[in-house]
Amino acid sequence: MDVLVEKAILVGVQLQKDLHFEYELEELRNLAEACNVGVVGEVYQNLERINPSHYVGKGKVEEIKAFYEEADANLIIFNDELSPSQIRNLEEDLECKVIDRTMLILDIFSRRAKTREAQVQVELAQLQYMLPRLVGLRASLGRQGGSTGGGLANRGAGETKLELDRRKIEEQLSKLNRELEQIRAQRTTQRKQRTKTGMPVVSLVGYTNAGKSTIMNGLLTKSGQDQEKQVFEKDMLFATLDTSVRQIRLEDNKNFLLTDTVGFVSKLPHHLVRAFRSTLEEARNADLLLHVVDVSNEEYRYMMDVTNSTLHEVGVEDVPTVFVYNKADLAGIPHPKVKQGELWISAKEGMGLDELLDMIKQYIFSEYVTCRMIIPFERGDVVAYLNDSATILETQYEEEGTLMKVELGQADYDRFEQYVIGR
Repeated sequence: MDVLVEKAILVGVQLQKDLHFEYELEELRNLAEACNVGVVGEVYQNLERINPSHYVGKGKVEEIKAFYEEADANLIIFNDELSPSQIRNLEEDLECKVIDRTMLILDIFSRRAKTREAQVQVELAQLQYMLPRLVGLRASLGRQGGSTGGGLANRGAGETKLELDRRKIEEQLSKLNRELEQIRAQRTTQRKQRTKTGMPVVSLVGYTNAGKSTIMNGLLTKSGQDQEKQVFEKDMLFATLDTSVRQIRLEDNKNFLLTDTVGFVSKLPHHLVRAFRSTLEEARNADLLLHVVDVSNEEYRYMMDVTNSTLHEVGVEDVPTVFVYNKADLAGIPHPKVKQGELWISAKEGMGLDELLDMIKQYIFSEYVTCRMIIPFERGDVVAYLNDSATILETQYEEEGTLMKVELGQADYDRFEQYVIGR
């Protein structure tokens, strides 16, 4: 899409059971703006079901066409994913460029993807979306051929081009799938290495623009991390697509890994969810999820439902979850406020981050063991390791070695069990 050139009309169908239609249209507006597309008007229709041939009724198509010409628009964006035949019929009848919500989201993702992994995931989703829609181009290819005169031969040329396009896409899909498998294998290896260290993993999940990156940066600052460890944050949809993993170091030598995942949005394309599966597996393998919610948005409960159903789709189930209701300042809710498994904060103000850290510790360090050890003097390396990696409650020097009272994780307890003399 050309920057700041597109002027669009949005079109949506409100089905009887759709209670969130107004919010979805508002979100579509925001998605368009995120692509530098100016919205010059909206058309919607109440229907019992989507029209299979044109998405909207035939009479509404005429109304959209008249509005399109009057508003001097050059693009029409539909609120749902359109079938190949719907795109073809609408482009023929409206005589203009037609895109759907899926294409819009894919376009935003392709602009925002910075790492190779995100770029591969987005390109894969785009090609999977395009492949069945090549059939919809057959008519226009035939018309282009027909303009030179000589019907059948030219129609054949159009179909040959279609087959070439299809073959190119299928080849590129195979290549990208292979590359993504390699990246996925690297991720799995990294996860196994992290599991070996016994370091707990906490994963931020939630709707796009709920404040996940702001929370991550706030917790990094709390733990005295350098500015260069901070992640990009901005008040915009899908500001970050790339998974960030940061180590949070606490004062008592306890550490955990904090991962940030791509944000969700309603009607997130299935191709995209599938492509980002390896990224979202960070959440599936976490010890704790922080479900971040923009509590200042009237539709925040709907956003929570969308997040939960998307997580369910990629197999994230039975992971302990803390609900972090962010932007409590904008909602006029007293904060910080703590309830069992729930927390109201303002990450922007830095209010509630101490309480969040306390809650995280209660969940992920509940299995920690307090014990007494005597470590022989010749094993100074063990004493040094424990000083770096465990919480030292007492240290005394006895004849047979260093007597320590320590709090440590199960993996370290198992490793040094030979020195334990009591709990």
